[in-house]
Amino acid sequence: MASNSFLIKGGTIIDGSGAPMAKGNVSISGEFIKNVGNLGRSSAPIVIDATGKYIMPGIVDITNHSDTHWTLFTFPEQANLIAQGITTIVGGVCGASLAPLADTRALKPIRKWTDISRANINWQSVGEFLTELETRHKIGVNFGTCVGYNTLRANITPDSAQELTRPEIDSIKMMLKRSFEEGALGLSFNLAHTGNSTSTQDEIIEIARSIREANKITMIHMRNEGSRLLPSLAEVLQLARQSGAHIHISHFKAIGRRAWGDFLKALIMIRKAQKAEKLRITVDFFPYLSTGSLLYSLLPDWILEGDTDTIMKTLSDPSRKTDILDSLKAMTLHYDAITIAEAQKDKHAVGKTIAEIAHTAELSPEETMLELLITNGLGVTIFSKTLKSKHIVRIAKESYSVFASDGVGEMERAVDLTHPRSYGATARFLNRAVAKNGILSWEEAVKKMTFEPASFVGLSEKRGLVRPGYYADLVIFDPGKIKDRATYKTPYQYPEGIEYVFINGNCALEPGKLTGTLAGKILRGK
Repeated sequence: MASNSFLIKGGTIIDGSGAPMAKGNVSISGEFIKNVGNLGRSSAPIVIDATGKYIMPGIVDITNHSDTHWTLFTFPEQANLIAQGITTIVGGVCGASLAPLADTRALKPIRKWTDISRANINWQSVGEFLTELETRHKIGVNFGTCVGYNTLRANITPDSAQELTRPEIDSIKMMLKRSFEEGALGLSFNLAHTGNSTSTQDEIIEIARSIREANKITMIHMRNEGSRLLPSLAEVLQLARQSGAHIHISHFKAIGRRAWGDFLKALIMIRKAQKAEKLRITVDFFPYLSTGSLLYSLLPDWILEGDTDTIMKTLSDPSRKTDILDSLKAMTLHYDAITIAEAQKDKHAVGKTIAEIAHTAELSPEETMLELLITNGLGVTIFSKTLKSKHIVRIAKESYSVFASDGVGEMERAVDLTHPRSYGATARFLNRAVAKNGILSWEEAVKKMTFEPASFVGLSEKRGLVRPGYYADLVIFDPGKIKDRATYKTPYQYPEGIEYVFINGNCALEPGKLTGTLAGKILRGK
């Protein structure tokens, strides 16, 4: 469909605002929605019959890792995201971004996911990075980025726990200010990879105040989502309290049995902070029971105190091996439930549990885990069934929660597995939360996927709603057929029920096929 003039007739419009759905027509002219409602005898070069179908805004995915996994460059169409109805993604989350890069060591935070030796970097600032994408690397979805604080800080020092001097803090604030001026949407912290000293915490609070002054969002990967869930949440609430910033927690969850009992307490803590102290706290979540995380995140806290180089030195030190193995044994990890999804070097491990690999190698599970981490330079991703379905239901119902995939755009399918959320998260959410179980209404669910996340990152002026004058990012789906097909063993499967996707007025998906159009825009904050 080469035309940029369409008339979508006879569908039911869920406009993204939370207002009741209503039957109506939508006309598209160029990049924009021209009219919405009863359009009489309107016509267009291409007319789409949406009878029995729902029309919604394109999905805005505010916790997405296509940039740091490099798939924006290797698979620019981002076909698996388009097939899910995702039209806009926000990168630079969980503390890591692709800019600014005043020093090449600033790429270290993405080394866990990407072989940076293959990366062709010819930018330094956020502005240069966005211009590079805009002019030389056309992409299939709209893309905006936050600045990763771990990346920002690595421009100044290689030591994530090192206390910064006043001139160094001022340099970070200047880089951040410039990044905002050049279009960054906010800043993200990965507190699991920042120092825990008083000085470092003071530094984070000072930086967060700068984000508030710029009226940007502060996105947080919490320090611990498991046994120390409540202290980690308390740390985030204190950051909100002392900075006054809008704090958004990415992929909010309680990992493992020791955390499950604290989940409802965590929700109460957030509600009290919002009501009694008027703190602005929001969260996003994904609809799966297994996490997709880095294997080394399961290491004992005393090993995780340093940066990745320090962790590797500790793991490779023969004199520390006994202490490491003893600490792992004391954690009683369920190695039969930990499956290797991706490994940067040892592909033979992919698809197997640590227990299976250990049995074949005639090693203990703890020794096997250690060897996997050392061999792959910490670059091992795992699936681990550690979440509880009731918690997903509860967080979905919270007024301050929104949907996000926490996924990655299309990637190499040869050996590695990806989390099924990268291929089916949106359809799974709509099927299970609305169509199948009625946990949310269609209007509530769509709002959590479109207008609300767009508003959090400052993109709601022209995106996230089905309204005249808004960019024509639209999804047409069959509410009776929508469901995910991606599984942990066969993740590379597109969902069912999503029939059309429009991005900036261009048809990117039509029944039976992706069109291959690269109509995504680079989005800059104001």
